[in-house]
Amino acid sequence: MHELPQTLANGLLLGSMYGLIAIGYTMVYGIVQLINFAHGEVFMTGGFGALTAFLMLPSGVSLWLALPVMLLAAVLVSTSVAVLAERLAYRPLRGSSRLAPLITAIGLSIAIQQMVWAWYPDAKQARTFPHLPGGPYELGPVTVQTGDVFLVVAAVLSMLALMWFVRSTRTGRAMQATAQDPDTSRLMGINTDRIIVTAFAIGAAFAALAAVAHGLRYGQVDFRMGFITGLKAFTAAVLGGIGSIQGAMLGGLALGLAEALAAGYVKFLPGLELFGGGAWANVWAFVLLIVVLLIRPQGLFSKLTADRA
Repeated sequence: MHELPQTLANGLLLGSMYGLIAIGYTMVYGIVQLINFAHGEVFMTGGFGALTAFLMLPSGVSLWLALPVMLLAAVLVSTSVAVLAERLAYRPLRGSSRLAPLITAIGLSIAIQQMVWAWYPDAKQARTFPHLPGGPYELGPVTVQTGDVFLVVAAVLSMLALMWFVRSTRTGRAMQATAQDPDTSRLMGINTDRIIVTAFAIGAAFAALAAVAHGLRYGQVDFRMGFITGLKAFTAAVLGGIGSIQGAMLGGLALGLAEALAAGYVKFLPGLELFGGGAWANVWAFVLLIVVLLIRPQGLFSKLTADRA
């Protein structure tokens, strides 16, 4: 039990990353009712964009000076991929049945992954990502790295900025109107195509931020990292109540905590000794999803976030 504080901290950090990615799923679904399964690859391309920017900088440059450039490059790459996907793959299918864009999203995910594998130099193996200097830091029984601090600060600030944007700006209010009734919004003069592209771009920017945090925390980026991480982020969006921005972050935190606790403590339960440890973390994450869908299919936090909205 003395490891519990560290396990909880690890779960919150993991959940913060899931939450950042899940926001992209929930924003797109809330407006166009589309599950964008290519969003995991948008996250992955942001990591490679940040790495490319770092490699192009002069040798020996301080990572603190390089970090803003890496963030900008990650956001530019991820948003470009997301906007192109919306314009070329999803918009032509907007009036079709839901099955067509769903299959398109899965195919697009595989295509982006394979293009990075084939065209990015040495992408067939995991590429080393730079670490932020400093740390580790001892916070009582919890130890965190500099990359962990960056992840928490980035998640909190970006979430606050997004909530302000949605509630206080004209574009944010137009996004809410489009999510509630796109046809009426169009009749009232709202450019729904621009609103949909904005939702894709914002979600991609959050995924890019998560990709940089992922690289700083784990020290590498990989062309396969978007698949399972994207599925877990989608799981987080469903857990929190897909379509709810606050629910996406809360669902991410819940999933991260559940995954960390299951990996660390399930093996101590009678009869489950073989089902603990990091190798089973992914299994327990999806077991949680199945249980929640059976008990509360609208999501754990859907009522809470609806009341706050």
